Amino acid sequence: MIKELKIVDKNTIFNAEISYIIPRYQRAYAWEEKEIIQLIDDINGITRDENYYIGSLVVAKIENENERYEVVDGQQRLTTLYLILQYLRHQADLHMEIFHSLSFDCRPKSNHTLKNIKNILACIVEKQDYDDADFLEQSIFSGLKIIHQKFSEKDLDINNFISCLKRVVLYRIQVPKNTDLNRYFEIMNTRGEQLEQHDILKARLMKPLDTKQQEFFSRVWNACSDMTGYVQMHFSPKERELIFGGGWNNEPSQYWKDYKSSLEINIDDEKSLCGIREIIKPNFKVDNSDYQPDDQRIRFDSIIDFPFFLLHSIRTFVNHYAISLSNELGNLLDDKKLISDFENVIANGKWNDKPISENQAKFSKYFILHLLHTRYLFDRFFIKREYTGEDNEGEWSLKEIRTSGSANQKKAYYINTKLNYPREWERTYDYRNKECLMIQSALRVSYTSPKVMHWITALLCWLQENDEYPLLIEEAEKIAQESIKNSFLYNEDFKLGTDTPHIVFNYLDYLLWKENKTANYDFVFEFRNSVEHWYPKHPSDGDGFKPWEDKDTFGNLCIISRSVNSKFSNLSPKSKMTQFEKMVKRGSLKLRKMGEIMQTHTNQDWIQQECERHENEMLTILKNACENYT
Repeated sequence: MIKELKIVDKNTIFNAEISYIIPRYQRAYAWEEKEIIQLIDDINGITRDENYYIGSLVVAKIENENERYEVVDGQQRLTTLYLILQYLRHQADLHMEIFHSLSFDCRPKSNHTLKNIKNILACIVEKQDYDDADFLEQSIFSGLKIIHQKFSEKDLDINNFISCLKRVVLYRIQVPKNTDLNRYFEIMNTRGEQLEQHDILKARLMKPLDTKQQEFFSRVWNACSDMTGYVQMHFSPKERELIFGGGWNNEPSQYWKDYKSSLEINIDDEKSLCGIREIIKPNFKVDNSDYQPDDQRIRFDSIIDFPFFLLHSIRTFVNHYAISLSNELGNLLDDKKLISDFENVIANGKWNDKPISENQAKFSKYFILHLLHTRYLFDRFFIKREYTGEDNEGEWSLKEIRTSGSANQKKAYYINTKLNYPREWERTYDYRNKECLMIQSALRVSYTSPKVMHWITALLCWLQENDEYPLLIEEAEKIAQESIKNSFLYNEDFKLGTDTPHIVFNYLDYLLWKENKTANYDFVFEFRNSVEHWYPKHPSDGDGFKPWEDKDTFGNLCIISRSVNSKFSNLSPKSKMTQFEKMVKRGSLKLRKMGEIMQTHTNQDWIQQECERHENEMLTILKNACENYT
């Protein structure tokens, strides 16, 4: 049984009739500052007038007692929400009766702390000592202090937070009667599984389908949800042949009728993730045959996680099938709004002028095939992080899957993704693969948060409508050029200092690399996340060095890693080259050029003419590239 509950509402997770017990097999409350602040920030960041799904709570109803539940999974989030609500009742205009609806089994200190929470909060707010401090559960007490410190910040409006909180929803999932809770908890923790938003979304999308369709949907979903490696390898050998052809690399069909043979496969023969219904069966056994230890090396690692891949996929689905929406999807790719984004499409979307809500089975069938097709394109045409040998850092990779051997002896191997035109001699055009890899890695290191990786959506949309794959490079370049024109060139303000967008530096490095690939063969895009001054704000080299008014100009800026920044400190350009020449020569290409200038010039030369000359040269390269973009 799954029930949708508001955090603050009549149908709330906490009220006078409901009580939750944290059983003894659960660990004590353990969330620290990072987790608590992240939860508060997530809630406070709600921007749209819609439900915000914050996770799930797995419970078991205690027999012969009304609305009394044992918490099986999700107690850390539940306890934190309880503490936040108690704080808001104490400090703000939150009219909500919570009562003592949360308790711990066999943990007297925890229960004493919760029972006396009103007095404890008064002491924290007034900065007074609590008389019975020895009887407090320190983790809960510490959590209350962190919550108070967070809400004491000037930029956090407590009334606005309460408004956001009223839109927060949590799913309470009740396991069936007679479930062995200790065994269930042990299995869930052994397998590392937790019910997340995408688990709930999967169940909702499967609901309107028949049994065979649900089984196929589940197998495809599970294969796509593992973002390591290539999606083909998450299917059985038989399914790989049926879906991707004998070479395992054919583009999967987007038509349901083409999967009739796949629908006939017996689910019992396939590996799939187990849900609650399977786990609680008496004959269920934990299968560790495919268990991968934490220290097991993964060869290919995705640049995004599955919830974000779903957010890209629903947007490309809307684009590909020309779905009209009365309420557009938000610009921010927010994994906390995963369910609400899908609900928006289903509830408000029209497909060929017919409401999607009237035929949800059709939506589910087409979406799962779209998800598979999108994952195929993503694996083949988007960069991954590849780890080989003893390399722990990995390197950017753009490869597609191939097979060797025959029949049951087939094995996968990987080659550089071919970006050749039809009937073109493919082996002579590996340079295109390198260009595509470089422009994508430039975009990847520029937009480090998955919430703003709109370039992935844009390229996926293009790939689904085009088959001239070499033009993918131009499309990626256009994304960078458009961003630079809007955020940098159009304003004609080249003195943004450390606010200069990272994409400006990284795309410039891409252009410099492309201009002379031979000389820059060793250059790779790294996460250089610090924009800094070449001639510093406050030079520390001694007498004769004074602050420079034009220090924020683009020519005097470089993008470096934070570790390099700490070494550069406030040294002058000449001193940086003297002490850290090797570091400069391994840095960004713009930085390398600045270093080359300082090998034959003085700090004064840099201020008087060399910085301006360097800036004009770099801006000319950027402007020429962006002017070619229309």
